[in-house]
Amino acid sequence: MRKIALVARREYMEHVRTKGFWIGVLAFPLILALSVVVPILLSETKQARTYAVIDHSGFVLQEVEKGILAEDLGIVLRDAAERYRDGGQTWERLPDAVRAAAKGYVSLDEAERPALVQDLAAGGDEVSAGLVEWWQQVSAEELEGLDLELSRSRYVRVEVPSGDDPPAMLNRMVNDGSLFAYFVIAPDPVASDEGCKYISLNLTDQDLRRWFADQVFQVVRARRIEQAGLDAETSNWLQTPVHFAERKVDKRGDEAEVSTVDRVQQWAVIPFVYLLWMAIFINAQTLMTNTVEEKSSRLIEVLLSALSPFELMAGKIAGTAAVGLTLVFTWVACVAVGVVIAPAALGDDVASIVGIASTPLYLWSFVFYFLAGFLLYACLLVGAGSLCNSLKDAQSLMLPLLVPLIVPLLTMIPITQDPNGTLARVMSYIPLFTPFVMMNRAAGSLPLWEYLATTVLLLLSIYFAVRGAGKVFRIGILMTGKPPRLGEVMRWLTAKEDISPAEREAD
Repeated sequence: MRKIALVARREYMEHVRTKGFWIGVLAFPLILALSVVVPILLSETKQARTYAVIDHSGFVLQEVEKGILAEDLGIVLRDAAERYRDGGQTWERLPDAVRAAAKGYVSLDEAERPALVQDLAAGGDEVSAGLVEWWQQVSAEELEGLDLELSRSRYVRVEVPSGDDPPAMLNRMVNDGSLFAYFVIAPDPVASDEGCKYISLNLTDQDLRRWFADQVFQVVRARRIEQAGLDAETSNWLQTPVHFAERKVDKRGDEAEVSTVDRVQQWAVIPFVYLLWMAIFINAQTLMTNTVEEKSSRLIEVLLSALSPFELMAGKIAGTAAVGLTLVFTWVACVAVGVVIAPAALGDDVASIVGIASTPLYLWSFVFYFLAGFLLYACLLVGAGSLCNSLKDAQSLMLPLLVPLIVPLLTMIPITQDPNGTLARVMSYIPLFTPFVMMNRAAGSLPLWEYLATTVLLLLSIYFAVRGAGKVFRIGILMTGKPPRLGEVMRWLTAKEDISPAEREAD
């Protein structure tokens, strides 16, 4: 046992004492965090999309502008009403026109407020006129200080340039980047949308097109309702969808509300499965290549003069497993830091989602399935590495051994969607897939017997893999020349541990 510990310590120290190891370990969570945080931060600094509208109908654009104004003023007044109830400096910092309109907004019932917003957008009285005037003169910096999702902050309409050929002029503006896109509204969009066009060079960012199309639809819909002789209330009632409120059953069997965390929790295991895959793949592959390098450099012969083949193999596996655990616990520590930082950087909603990753169920399941999966694949790869005389031989042998690692990645989404389905249950009892699939099913309500059955099967598979790898390693590690064939390896596996296949054939 002491010799195994010495080999394990040597393998461990060769990895962790290098700067490259720690750079690689810390670089991954850093890159992962940046890939999440940077897009969020950049989305907040995204420039407003400029657009123009050629309106052949004569009425759609005018009605759309009224609708956009009413929509934005409604958002401003809802925020102002919350500040009014809270009081303090946040309310006092609002412009006088907004505060005057917000007081009337707060005094009304919820059902009456939309009508007030429409009246304020029309600018009929002194309060509404002052609010509209403020809205027309307010700067982009002041709107940004309100920290609200306003249409005016995201999309800015520019006037169509005067001239004999407005489309050609707009095309040039789109082409030189001074205009993001422009719309063409058909003469009679109420009857048909034929002739309605959206022209832009960026066809991947569809936010502007969807937003403006929805605004136009509201106007056209109102005209169609009017032509059909229906009142707006009846039309809205006919088009109101049937909504099924989501509920869950808690541990006591009672009905309970479904939170954002509940919806996200089902998919939270996917990063764990992916990290589990990476940890096993990196460390098991490293173990195989190290074995091949030591064999080709004849270092193995020196080591075997002081200890047995099994002690060498067990020490190498234990040392590499310790390296893997260092990698895993470093990532867990990074997650813990993320839980602390997330509320300040990204808000409480993101923090609650990140907090899912710190639950003991996921963390300890991740550690256990890493160790189990690594030991299983390490036995396969260290045994295969003992058969190879060069890295070229190892590369040709590595592909078929690593093919089973690809299957869990391809089935992550189907298993997450149905953690208790036939696919998930069947793959749970295939030892090469068990660590990944059971980690993937951790978000589901699995019966205890399934955890016990798959764990026992996995541990038995590891036991037989260790014994088989020990037999192969004992003979293959000192072999040179052409790698053995599959039939020879099978004979090694069936041979007694105290004699070699050559001795058995001689008998």
